[in-house]
Amino acid sequence: MEQRLTFISLGVHTVERSREFYLTGLGWTAHQEVPGQVIFLQLNHGLILSLWSREAMAAELGVEPSDGVPPITLSHNVGSVAEVDAVLAQAVAAGAVVDHPAAQQPWGGYSGYFADPDGFRWEVAFNPTWAVDDAGNVTV
Repeated sequence: MEQRLTFISLGVHTVERSREFYLTGLGWTAHQEVPGQVIFLQLNHGLILSLWSREAMAAELGVEPSDGVPPITLSHNVGSVAEVDAVLAQAVAAGAVVDHPAAQQPWGGYSGYFADPDGFRWEVAFNPTWAVDDAGNVTV
């Protein structure tokens, strides 16, 4: 697994309220949006911030929204399905627990989640509609 972070997802109570705060209040720009579900904001150096419904985040993680899982995931985006599987295998070999095995996702990509020793969730994802360059930068 390369030493990089490409994506941060915040599980928000209300996507519309977060949209008002980040886009209207702070003046940021959405680069991709599914109204009421998720907003993607392209930040500096290829970093993406996702404002995602807590319920949808919990569903993809395979947990209940109230079971103590912090409503944040750190993502490592890669360029292929095979890379997702390889990174998850490396994480397991390092002692991580895969709490949501890699699978085809309803949003069209392929991803899985592992927890580090402190329980922080990392998503390893391939999104066929996004570009990952040789330096690991992701473009929405």
